[in-house]
Amino acid sequence: MRIGNEHYRSIWTEGDGRRVRIIDQTRLPHEFVVADLASLDDAARAISDMLVRGAPLIGATAAYGFCLGLAAGATDRDLDRIGRRLVGCRPTAVNLHWAVQRMDALLRPLPLQERSDAAWQEAAAICEEDVATNEAIGRHGAELIRRIWQDRGQAGAVHVLTHCNAGWLATVDWGTALAPVYMAVREGIPVHVWVDETRPRNQGASLTAWELAMAGIDHHLLVDNAGGHLMQHGRVDLCIVGTDRTTATGDVCNKIGTYLKALAARDNQVPFYVALPGSTIDWSVDDGVAGIPIEERSGEEVLFVTGRCDDGRSGRVRIAPDATPALNPAFDVTPARLVTGLITERGICPASAEGLRALYPEQR
Repeated sequence: MRIGNEHYRSIWTEGDGRRVRIIDQTRLPHEFVVADLASLDDAARAISDMLVRGAPLIGATAAYGFCLGLAAGATDRDLDRIGRRLVGCRPTAVNLHWAVQRMDALLRPLPLQERSDAAWQEAAAICEEDVATNEAIGRHGAELIRRIWQDRGQAGAVHVLTHCNAGWLATVDWGTALAPVYMAVREGIPVHVWVDETRPRNQGASLTAWELAMAGIDHHLLVDNAGGHLMQHGRVDLCIVGTDRTTATGDVCNKIGTYLKALAARDNQVPFYVALPGSTIDWSVDDGVAGIPIEERSGEEVLFVTGRCDDGRSGRVRIAPDATPALNPAFDVTPARLVTGLITERGICPASAEGLRALYPEQR
């Protein structure tokens, strides 16, 4: 995607292809800062502290973390150590485990002296595949937006509600839930996006709104509890969200608050779609509520907010009494029965075991 006149991905390499750089998403939207990842610890910290976030980008960062952790002649014990270090960073996003397993499976059979070069090549391949995958998700999802626009006689904008950030900042490029929006706008279809603020980390307010502003796409920021009201009054045409883990039966785990949006959408007959790459499907889990570990983050994320003051300075303020503790589950699970369909790189399917296996028959 473009920032001003320059194209950026969310993670890339420079120089000899072994200098890894990322956009520090904790500094957005008020500062655009590029950070270097020079070690395994740097990559692990970027994932844990959410300098990078979003399931596909976490996977890509883990792949480069593997590269950065490999010394010349890395042994099997080194592969075990690197894998444990990365997998322990965040428990919910399945792409982290997927990327680590993919790197390990490639490298373990190779002679020690070949592992480093192979790792860098594989990490680059993961990134290129992610871009192609998300572009395909965008094409399939844009058809939904196009159909709504055509059904109303190509009059007025299509109003899309999204939660959290599943744009290009959550992937290597294009995004998942926002890729259909970007594709539709490129086709000349007018789209307006309702952006949930997505407390407590405000990824909607700080990241999705920033992306859409950079792209010149019409949008408004909402408090998290406003979506149901807008749906009741016919101001939302469809919801599209992302997911950090999808079960084999179509349950989706996404940023906390997604479940409530799905309930409101069902009550108001608003289509509720989830956009995801195949790498986000956990084929080993059938019941999302029982089987997906939900990350609990520090209560400070709830008790404090960070923003820019009128004088331009950034500040952090406490919004609750000093004696008040906070609970901070980072994700919730939306059961498949509330999901209209899953938008994947292979097409759109029902949120069900049968629907997913029709698109991914190799998983039978």
